[in-house]
Amino acid sequence: MQAFVLTKYGDPLQLRDMPEPQLGSRDVLVRIEAASVNQIDEKIRTGEFKQILPYALPQTLGHDLAGEVIRVGGSVTKFVAGDKVYSSPSQAQLGSFTSLIAIDEADLAHRPSNVTAAEAGSLPLVALTAWQALVERGQVKPGQKVLIHAGAGGVGSIAIQLAKHLGATVATTASASNLEFVRGLGADVAIDYRNEDFESMLSGYDFVLDSLGGENLEKSLRILRPGGKVVGISGPPDPAFARTAGLGLIMRLAIAGLSRKIRKLASRLGVQYEFLFMHPSGEQLAQITALVENGALRPVLASTFPFEKTPEALETLQAGGFRGKVVVLSA
Repeated sequence: MQAFVLTKYGDPLQLRDMPEPQLGSRDVLVRIEAASVNQIDEKIRTGEFKQILPYALPQTLGHDLAGEVIRVGGSVTKFVAGDKVYSSPSQAQLGSFTSLIAIDEADLAHRPSNVTAAEAGSLPLVALTAWQALVERGQVKPGQKVLIHAGAGGVGSIAIQLAKHLGATVATTASASNLEFVRGLGADVAIDYRNEDFESMLSGYDFVLDSLGGENLEKSLRILRPGGKVVGISGPPDPAFARTAGLGLIMRLAIAGLSRKIRKLASRLGVQYEFLFMHPSGEQLAQITALVENGALRPVLASTFPFEKTPEALETLQAGGFRGKVVVLSA
């Protein structure tokens, strides 16, 4: 089968013939219909993550997908051939820029029946990220105030909808051209990040989902109430992430150093900072499926590319400025 693989950090993805995946007893073989591109794919390609996510190159990239079950391992109980599914696979089974993939059934879910394959393929990574930030880490409750940065983007567009479903009052940052769009997703307060300062406009917030880092992250800490929390998905990574990832002592010390400034600021302000690196979960995806089917969440599709244009689809992430997700469609 053909796959788009990373052969050298910094180089464009290359189309290569790769062997079909071996199916373990708990694995499900899925024929991929759609796979979206994500910032993590670009960060792996450029080598930005090679210290914390080392791979033996060549490595097929692609972090989420929608497709159809072809066959299942002997211990699989939840899926049968013909099922329409979606997933964000584990790092050990990474690689959706191809035609076939083997996925542990624990990381797989039946996809929403009321969306297209492209829309389903746009969801797993961003929807799981939003879920794990807002539900798992933030434990957002009705009546709380939540700030979602970059509300028109892949994670932000889903996080706004999920936060509203959870009963929160939602503020978001976006470009002027996207303010009405994010209001349409449910944002109560929409801030033009180029011309308005969210720090001077917001205070007493319970939770912030930050996807930008740097000064934006520091300002986010300052708009929280005492005891509030920022979850960052852009970094810096924190010691808890290093422990969970099983990194060696030198990398753990390096990561502690990278996040020391922001953790000290959070402590001084009486608030919390946590770094989130999304983990696969078929169980959470099943709950997301229910939210899509009942209308609480809707996918936001920016554009689609044919499979042979996968490198070009990945390049769109560098330009930015689009709403929602960019998806690659298999032939």
